Amino acid sequence: MARPNGKYAWSVTVGAKGQIVIPKEARELFGIRPGDTLLLLGDEKRGIAIPPKSTFSTLFGGIFGADGADPEEETED
Repeated sequence: MARPNGKYAWSVTVGAKGQIVIPKEARELFGIRPGDTLLLLGDEKRGIAIPPKSTFSTLFGGIFGADGADPEEETED
């Protein structure tokens, strides 16, 4: 069975300290370099996801509002 275009799957092993090694092909594909900070998202029903760095600003903008302000926070007049 051929994989869908643009879709990938890798297998990793969790070490004794809970660490995983991101496969070289994945690091190259997504531009992950030593010292980079990654965002790990988890959902008890859907699992774990590590979104690409390019989505950070979109994710944080959606969470905190486009200007960085908390959309739930009321402003004083």
